Amino acid sequence: MGIKRVLSLAAAVLLLLGLQVQAMPETRAAAPVATAGAVATAVASGDACGPRVRRPNLIGFYKCSFVDEFDGTTLNSQYWHVMDGPSGSLACNLDNPQTVSVGSGVLRLTARPSGGAATCPQRADGTRAPYATGAVNTFWKWSQQYGRFEARMKSDVARGPGAHEAFWLWPDTRYSSDAFWPASGEIDIVETYAAYPDLAIPFLHYSWNDNGGARHGLNTAWNCAATRGQWHTYALEWTAYKLIIKVDGKTCLINTDGASSFRKRFIMAFSQLISDSGVNKIASSSVLPSTLEVDYVKVWQ
Repeated sequence: MGIKRVLSLAAAVLLLLGLQVQAMPETRAAAPVATAGAVATAVASGDACGPRVRRPNLIGFYKCSFVDEFDGTTLNSQYWHVMDGPSGSLACNLDNPQTVSVGSGVLRLTARPSGGAATCPQRADGTRAPYATGAVNTFWKWSQQYGRFEARMKSDVARGPGAHEAFWLWPDTRYSSDAFWPASGEIDIVETYAAYPDLAIPFLHYSWNDNGGARHGLNTAWNCAATRGQWHTYALEWTAYKLIIKVDGKTCLINTDGASSFRKRFIMAFSQLISDSGVNKIASSSVLPSTLEVDYVKVWQ
C-alpha cells in the first residue's frame, strides 16, 4: 500500500516500522464471522467464537465478530496483511515463509538473521537490515470500535535480550483524521520482551506527551505474570470509558480516563520484533531465531 506510519510498540523504546503491507494467498483457515454491517447471532450455548462471554456489566453477552484459529496453511488474505519492506532499524519486515507461516493450527511470526531466502530488501543507501521479522495486521481489511479482543499466544524461551513480541491495536485511518502519535491512540494489549522473561507488559498511548512516560496502573503495568515458552491468553475489554487488560483471566490494568483517542475503530496486529535499544537491545544473533506463535484470535462486540 506504500503507506508509512510511525508505530510505537515499546513501553520505554520507540520502534520505527514501515507499514508497507501486501496480501498473502487465500486460505481455508477459519475466517472472521462478520464484516462491516454484519454481526454473528449468538445461540444458546455459544457462537463462532465458542462459549458465550458475558459483558463486564453482566448485562447480556458479547456477540462474536471475528475469529481465526489458523487452521489452514496460509493467512486469510480477506482479513490479514503481512508487513513487508525495508527499514532503517536493525530489522526489516519480510513477507517470507521463514518469517510468516501458518500450519498445525498456529500462526508463526519469526525473527531471524537476514540472509539466504529471508534476505531483507535493500535500503536507499544500499545497505540491508541485519535481521528479518514477521508481522501481520488487518490494515484496511477489518477494524472495530469497542468490545473484547482475545488471543492465545506463546513466545520462545529467551536465550538473551533482543526478542520483542506484541498483540496490539492501531487506529483505522479510513475512519480517523488524527494525524499525530501518541495522541492518535495505540492499545498494546500485551508486549513481551526477552529481557523480562516472566512478564507481559500492556501499554496505552493516548495523550500528546504520552502521559509523561510509563505510569504503572495508568498506562502500563509491571506485575502481569507470563513466563516465556508457555501458552498464555491475553484479553482487552474496551468501552468508551474503560479499558481492562487481562492475562490468563487475571486483571492487570484498568484505565478509566475515557480518552477520546480510544473512541474510534482500531485495526488489530501481531508482531515479532527485535529491540535495537534499551535493556532489551539485541547483543548477539545467537538468540535467534525467535518465534511468536498465535493459537487463535477472537473478537466480540
